[in-house]
Amino acid sequence: MPEHTPPGKGPLIGAGVALAVAIVVPLLVWTYAKADPELWGIPFFFWYQFLLVIGSVVLTSLAYRLVIGHERQRRLAEGRTNGDAR
Repeated sequence: MPEHTPPGKGPLIGAGVALAVAIVVPLLVWTYAKADPELWGIPFFFWYQFLLVIGSVVLTSLAYRLVIGHERQRRLAEGRTNGDAR
């Protein structure tokens, strides 16, 4: 059985940055507290909020995949499978 090295902290840092962006950007109210420009008659505030929801879903999904991948690599490096006890 080949030796596996433990994963670095890179994926966890990436997941943290993705979640931080998903949390901080909606808190910057001054960036979207306006009515113009309109998109198909919908004020900027509303369609920007909708884009923020979609963006947050994408970033949260990315963070989840990074953490799950890191966990799989860590378990593989320790020689454990998903069913083994901690």
